Amino acid sequence: MGLITDNGVVFNSVDDVDLAPNSDQIYLHSDVKAPRMAGLIAKVFVWFLEMKLIGNILLYFLKKNNRIQKLVSYAVMEDSPLFVPLHPYEDFEEEDVKSLRAGLSPAEQVQHAMDCLQSSDTTFQDSHFSFRRWKIMDYSRAYASQKITPLVVAERLISAIVQSAGPGMDMSFFISYDSRDILRQATESTLRYQRGEAISVLDGVPIAIKDEIDCMPYPTTGGSKWLHKVRPCKEDACCVKRLRSCGAILVGKTNMHELGAGTSGINPHYGTSRNPYNPKRISGGSSSGSAAVVCAGLCPIALGVDGGGSVRMPAALCGVVGFKPSFGRISHSGVLPLNWTVGMVGVLAGTVEDSLIVYAAISGQPEPQLSTMPRVKLPMLKHANMSGIRLAKSNEWFNDCSDDIRACCSRALASLHKLYGWETVEVTIPDIEVMRLAHYVTIGSECTASIAHHLENKGRSESGWDVRVALSIYGSFDSRDYLNAQRIRNRQMKFHEKIFSMADVIVSPMVGVTAYEIMDDAQETGELDYVNGAALVRYSIAGNFLGLPAVTVPVGYDRLGLPIGIQFIGKPWSEAKLFQIAYAMEALCEAEYKKPQVFYDLLGEC
Repeated sequence: MGLITDNGVVFNSVDDVDLAPNSDQIYLHSDVKAPRMAGLIAKVFVWFLEMKLIGNILLYFLKKNNRIQKLVSYAVMEDSPLFVPLHPYEDFEEEDVKSLRAGLSPAEQVQHAMDCLQSSDTTFQDSHFSFRRWKIMDYSRAYASQKITPLVVAERLISAIVQSAGPGMDMSFFISYDSRDILRQATESTLRYQRGEAISVLDGVPIAIKDEIDCMPYPTTGGSKWLHKVRPCKEDACCVKRLRSCGAILVGKTNMHELGAGTSGINPHYGTSRNPYNPKRISGGSSSGSAAVVCAGLCPIALGVDGGGSVRMPAALCGVVGFKPSFGRISHSGVLPLNWTVGMVGVLAGTVEDSLIVYAAISGQPEPQLSTMPRVKLPMLKHANMSGIRLAKSNEWFNDCSDDIRACCSRALASLHKLYGWETVEVTIPDIEVMRLAHYVTIGSECTASIAHHLENKGRSESGWDVRVALSIYGSFDSRDYLNAQRIRNRQMKFHEKIFSMADVIVSPMVGVTAYEIMDDAQETGELDYVNGAALVRYSIAGNFLGLPAVTVPVGYDRLGLPIGIQFIGKPWSEAKLFQIAYAMEALCEAEYKKPQVFYDLLGEC
């Protein structure tokens, strides 16, 4: 790291930092000095925090005690700031990968994804699987064979949503849905199948959208009670348009942590999206509802937005696949501008195969400033052995999690070595905790800047108590904090470039703890739990701060039966290889997947 002084750390030059496994670099554990607060205590803390003089004193000590000042604000380094994590690209040939030409429609890209799948006529539960989720292809085949129609599935879905939201369950999966609109889309899809004119395999497949992404006819609340009033939704986001053009049934807007400003998914306005594996526990944030609806079988796919692990983290806690692409790969048009340089639309799915299909549908149409983005590449997904994969592992970071997670992910890694012969490359990733804090400064500053002109009117007073604390901390960051955070981003980019010269991907657990219990006192005010929050985001940050593609795959359960996910972080623009690696990992674990406590079988008896 360098010399730590009373004022701030003095970082060594990047070239002088040893990335070898027995490097002299010190691994800093998260040292969060903030007690859990909820209920009346949280309210009192907010009242003090929003008093100008007392609030400024509190914010000073919060930043100092949690090492933001020492490791970010007053850090000394030679690196210049890097504001946008957009990576250069050099085209190269990849084995078993299809490169798509520009100008294809979403449906055409979906068909290319179908050509990449391992052929199978199986539509029923595999006999050696204890549990298997219905896939997109299961829906498509059932519709095409007229065993069931999209309209019947839609009716079952609406019944399941009503039941799950009712007394005794209170799962709070959705912020808004419209039964009439769902049935209208399903009727149109049913007629297309009857005419033999299905648009794509996504035709009639129910897909949920996080309430951070514009999707007509719904308001986009961002999990708040006020944002949709000052920013009306006027049309579908680009990614939603592409799904709609494929015939997908867009079933509503899923619940989320308010403004994406938390990791639990606890929302005092719309309820807490509960974990289908144990409804007394969190589903994770901020794409909590999207992870929970896929886990519970309501949809095979949902979209989320990943600003700090917000797709991958709840995916891991709910035992589903969570995928985020390289920065700039999917258009951000129509997504709430809460985090310009760290947030990316991502996919939550029951299987890697379904993640690939939807990734193909929503990729393309880059932003004007990203017109040089490389072409979309899709991998051939097959169970044949992939050889020669090198997995970078930073031991202290990898092991900084619960015993159950460490053991489960280590077993998964060992199985990859045993069956495929993949190689683990021991490395040291420097300054992980510094990167977490720099990311926190960045995402907080971007969130504040995007909504500042609304906060002073009504936004702050109508926000949840936990979010008001977050907004106060975000608003305390100054230009020095932000610029130094971007200099740290540049340093980390260089470190990761060196690591990727030694390995294909970086491997880690996805979260440091499994889903924890929802406490009664958090329902009204939200919850301030920065200790668990730091553990949940521990492995997420590089994907967002550095714009790298990443995927999490379920690999087992803890002693309480709660899901555990492993993560693979790829080189820039290496989505195709990530899908191949994730598919290989999934193949080794899927026979042991378990059915959640709350699960709806929309294709049952068809």
